[in-house]
Amino acid sequence: MNKHEVARVLREIGLLLELKEDNPFKSRAYYNGARAVELLQEDLQALVSEKKLEGIKGIGKALSEKISELVLTGDLAYYRRLKASLPEGVLELLKIPGLGPKKVKALYEELDISSLRELEYACKENRLVELRGFGGKTQSEVMAAIDYLKKFQDQYYYAEALGQGLALLEEIKKHPGTKEASLAGSIRRAREVVKDIDLVAAGEDTEKLNRFFAGLPQVREVLESGGTCSLVRLETGIRAKLRVVGREEYPYALCYFTGSKEHNAALRRLAGGKGYTISERGLFAGEKKIDCRCEDEIFQVLGLSFIPPELREDNGEIEAANRGRLPQLVEDGDIKGVFHIHTSYSDGVNSLEEMVAEAARLGFQYIGISDHSQSAYYALGLKEDRLRKQQEEIAALREKYPQIAVFSGIESDIRADGSLDYPDEVLDSFDFVVASVHSHFKMPEEEMTRRLVRAMRHPAVTMLGHPTGRLLLAREGYRVNMETILETARENGVIIELNASPARLDLDWRHLRKARELGVLVAINPDAHRLEELNDVYYGVRVARKGWLEKKDVFNCLEAQEIRKYLERRKETIIR
Repeated sequence: MNKHEVARVLREIGLLLELKEDNPFKSRAYYNGARAVELLQEDLQALVSEKKLEGIKGIGKALSEKISELVLTGDLAYYRRLKASLPEGVLELLKIPGLGPKKVKALYEELDISSLRELEYACKENRLVELRGFGGKTQSEVMAAIDYLKKFQDQYYYAEALGQGLALLEEIKKHPGTKEASLAGSIRRAREVVKDIDLVAAGEDTEKLNRFFAGLPQVREVLESGGTCSLVRLETGIRAKLRVVGREEYPYALCYFTGSKEHNAALRRLAGGKGYTISERGLFAGEKKIDCRCEDEIFQVLGLSFIPPELREDNGEIEAANRGRLPQLVEDGDIKGVFHIHTSYSDGVNSLEEMVAEAARLGFQYIGISDHSQSAYYALGLKEDRLRKQQEEIAALREKYPQIAVFSGIESDIRADGSLDYPDEVLDSFDFVVASVHSHFKMPEEEMTRRLVRAMRHPAVTMLGHPTGRLLLAREGYRVNMETILETARENGVIIELNASPARLDLDWRHLRKARELGVLVAINPDAHRLEELNDVYYGVRVARKGWLEKKDVFNCLEAQEIRKYLERRKETIIR
């Protein structure tokens, strides 16, 4: 097990202990242990082998033993016993926003509810209305959340699926019978949520490679096996499918199984118009198979420039490739720095200095600190005295870390009327301001649009944060006229955020292309609350590519000196 899988198990143990109303200090110890494991810079396997876990803050003797058992065996007897002591589906209930361990405990103890289906039925029978701590409003919210979850059942965050897919791919590539292998399907196209993991491999002994795949330790059960394909369910619940083909068929199979269906249909139409047929088995001119050694050569034969996998959605990419007008998509190495960073001054896990030091270690030229503003009381938003203290610390860190530019900012709440959180003289003290909505999500579209437009017209606003407020697989975005928002951004020189948190990926890739057409700059921001989340910018780059963005379209592809000048010019405009 890697550190993220171990941390997930430790968090679940903490939740299970809360559900059993065990000693609160015990559940807190598991939460702290999960956080300590996630923050590890050292290799977890090495720490376990060298018996050095116990010396790490937040990990005592008992926890060290359990983590070691997880890492060495992939299992934990204590975890299994704890899960068996509670109804099987009770953890599912915690997926509902607003249902914490105490409320879930009340549901299964008072109403004998231990699954989402039972909870849905109880809502339809109005049984939550009289339950202590619930009521009519909570019941309506729970029902709406269940409807939303059902819509996305058996779907996973892109980042979550990608990590598991890459682990499988690494194992497949190690097998001596594998000639080539790649991720395919919706993961390769960087869809924000995916249902399963698709892999394609080239190998001579298809049966042997499929048996190897089905026997990997990550596999919980084999759903289908035979011929060239194996379908399995992993321990995490996600399904994974491996297709094994011969070396000659591999480029065509990879192209076909990357998809999407709509892109493949459009490609077949284009091929047909040029006298070819194309499928997962090959590219043919009549009966003659055209020999292509890679995907690039398939596109060349069809008179197209190579279409990056992220663009293969039948969204005009084939026409653009036919005319040689595909964009030069932004790449990971183009990102020079990050904005929208939270620290322990508000709801971040790590200190300001830890975040700055880690950004410098990762090679970023700059970092933009933007903790929550004062009305975000739930996130320990900064009152003016703590704000001044943070700005003083930022000034000191600029001296201590000359290799990285540290910009002082804020994530200012957009109030219900569109005004910003802090008076103008405080807003003017920042290098940049990210304006975001964190409340009153259920406004009518026209009212919400007016709210955002008013905020964006404030001269202090540099960026609009997570523009629709969506939480993937949990909450739809608020209703807003995105065309009006993008036009307002263009008119007022406001940068639109592409929030790279795997749970958001907001702005959606479908709107990014419009932002590009309007000349609106996009900032790929990790919205990091802990050190490792600085790397979430990677997922943002995938979505930016899917939205046809080039380096010139992305604000944080600018060098540090260019960023500094941009922000200084904007402040001069405000002061005037």
